[in-house]
Amino acid sequence: MTQERPRRAVFGLLPWPERQAIAEALRTETVGGLVLLAAAVVALVWANSPWSGAYESVRDFHLGIPALGLDLSVGHWTADGLLAVFFLVAGIELKREFVVGELRTPATAALPVVAALCGMAVPAALYTLTVTAGGGSTDGWAVPMATDIAFALAVLAVISTHLPSALRAFLLTLAVVDDLGAILIIAVFFTSGLNFWALGGAFAGLVLFHALQRFRVRGWWWYVPLGIAIWALTYNSGIHATVAGVAMGLILRTTRDKDEKTSPAARVSHLVHPFSAGVAVPLFALFAAGVGVSGEALRHVFTDVEPLAVLIGLVVGKVLGIFLGTYLAARFTRAELNPDLAWADVFGLATLAGIGFTVALLIGELAFPDPARAEHVKAAVLIGSLTAAALAALLLRRRNRLYKQLYEAENRDDDHDGIPDIYQTGTGSHVLPDHR
Repeated sequence: MTQERPRRAVFGLLPWPERQAIAEALRTETVGGLVLLAAAVVALVWANSPWSGAYESVRDFHLGIPALGLDLSVGHWTADGLLAVFFLVAGIELKREFVVGELRTPATAALPVVAALCGMAVPAALYTLTVTAGGGSTDGWAVPMATDIAFALAVLAVISTHLPSALRAFLLTLAVVDDLGAILIIAVFFTSGLNFWALGGAFAGLVLFHALQRFRVRGWWWYVPLGIAIWALTYNSGIHATVAGVAMGLILRTTRDKDEKTSPAARVSHLVHPFSAGVAVPLFALFAAGVGVSGEALRHVFTDVEPLAVLIGLVVGKVLGIFLGTYLAARFTRAELNPDLAWADVFGLATLAGIGFTVALLIGELAFPDPARAEHVKAAVLIGSLTAAALAALLLRRRNRLYKQLYEAENRDDDHDGIPDIYQTGTGSHVLPDHR
């Protein structure tokens, strides 16, 4: 008689090393998310104030080196330059997940990967169905696909919700897979007029970058000039320059040698992540989120089919996709929900993932070159993200008492040894009576 395999708990207790790594990443993202919120508010107020002309002048001011093909506006420098730093960190986090994190084995990767894929496919499908029915353009199908982890964590910080570490880790892993999907979409669907000489130069630079890592060459003076050259060549090749960032992040070594305290990827992430979360992404938001919110502009969001499709994709598509993807993955991988939680908690998390701010704004700019249409799509992204944030706040706040109990139980350290007692008592993931 074949012995039945034990069921695996969904959103159970994380291994201690994984939880430490997740916690460090989330702390930086949360602070960065609050700065991002502030930058978005400043952009909206500035763009709708009597000084809106100054906002547009600063955003459209050009600077750079024309001889190198780098004569960009301030807005483009933030989108093509600073966001490359954001995607460098995303590439490092993605590789860490594949090497030592939740994505390293098929069993643990199945749930977040399926949930993320469904969370990208369903919004894209709803967008396409909506614009097809309304006779609009399908160019923006990728706009509602991305989750903004920094914005989502900022919402959690503002509403003081104590989500258990496993739910936060799931949200982070979901966003990492989301970022990979966004990178592939940008690289494949928003590339035109390739310059093969520049592309070859960028590829040669990446090969050299890999060789330096392989032969354990250290020193920022090797990598910073090389990284800038790879970025500039990628930009001139016709591929979106942010792809260079993620490529270098994936190349960085995530395992440490015996004589190293931390791996090169961990060192770079520790140095660059605060700049990415606290400077690069907020500056991009400052010059991307400044859209008109007059009655006429808002009318276009609900009467023009493309902005409306983006709104539906974010608010409805992300929720349905992630919730159904999580349920199906749990159902068919013989997993069961952590008994301390309910499927209502997963639904609230899926609603929070409907916040698609940074990458959605970027793809909106790429998908709609016409400034007027791009403004309406950006407004839809803002309204959709704010709507998802408000709904998630309502849903998650209703369960905050339980989350706080779980959070306190997970972090209780009566012997003051720096390791929560739950990792030493063997109580597992079920740390509370059933309060559902």
